[in-house]
Amino acid sequence: MSTNLNSMVEANPTTVLWNDSADPVELKQSIAYGAVGATCNPVIAVACVKADLPRWSARIAELDAEMPEASESEIGWKVVEELSIDAAKLLEPAFDKYEGRNGRLSMQTDPRLARSAAKLADQAEYFAGLAKNIIVKIPATKAGIVAIEEATYRGVNINVTVSFTVPQAVEAAEAIERGLKRREAEGKSIDGMGPVVTIMCGRLDDWLKECVSREGIDIDPEYLEWAGVAAFKKAYAIFAERGLRSRLLSAAFRNTLQLSEFVGGDVVISPPFKWQKQIVDGGAELPERMSVPVDPAIVEALYQKIPEFRRAYDVDGMTHEEFDTFGATRKTLRQFLGADEELDQVVRDILIPAP
Repeated sequence: MSTNLNSMVEANPTTVLWNDSADPVELKQSIAYGAVGATCNPVIAVACVKADLPRWSARIAELDAEMPEASESEIGWKVVEELSIDAAKLLEPAFDKYEGRNGRLSMQTDPRLARSAAKLADQAEYFAGLAKNIIVKIPATKAGIVAIEEATYRGVNINVTVSFTVPQAVEAAEAIERGLKRREAEGKSIDGMGPVVTIMCGRLDDWLKECVSREGIDIDPEYLEWAGVAAFKKAYAIFAERGLRSRLLSAAFRNTLQLSEFVGGDVVISPPFKWQKQIVDGGAELPERMSVPVDPAIVEALYQKIPEFRRAYDVDGMTHEEFDTFGATRKTLRQFLGADEELDQVVRDILIPAP
């Protein structure tokens, strides 16, 4: 294993690496770098199908025969399930080693269900039954917060997604706590449960950059690379203060700060494989940085000049009813919905090729 990612894992055993893909080639190499988790969703499924088109073309044709009345979407989601199950098998050794805390494959609930807490919880419970080491992504939206508590109560391990801000992360972690406490109150086991709460640091940065450009805000552009990091570190401190049992997960990488600044924390770092390879090939050292605060001058400038950063940084900057209106939430949900449509198109092109 590389001297940097390997040494990071060895020197900071609470800081773990997950791979932001279920592609089998990438995942196997990421496991060699020390990864103990991975993820799958329609975006990743499309990439995996395109990367191994002969295999998946044949499999989609078989699914068409097995499910003659299924829609393109139903076939596409069956592909997501099969990709996820395959990836989960690769992670079983880590799952057994960490007794369920790691070694999990994240499956994302269908974004078309995002308005229904009941449907999200039901699908989460179904996905959790596909393999012993599945963890299910539910968005930190108004309906998602309700679904997160309910699915946790049912014993589903949750990975909160579509989450960019301190208020979203804290509200989602509190929902998980309510679900865990309901289980405990009824004498149900929580052994082996390992929920995580994602902050998509790079997507927060993206949104703030868009706001700065649109509104003509005068701020050092380098400061905008620190917004997601600052939100993550603040949420981490709040989780510790409140005794929240979920771990934070850093995702949506736009710069190496979104890995290096969190080393040493009891957190999950989930970069795309290309970022892992870049860090490995670059040979950068990864010392402990979680305890080092972001420069207060940077945080103050972001806070004073960008109203959307204040919404993202203050623990009460948004109510859960307002999560759906946050710009990064809308953009991300639209992208995920677009990926669903793209997966449908891939299935269509295989089953009904153009003349």
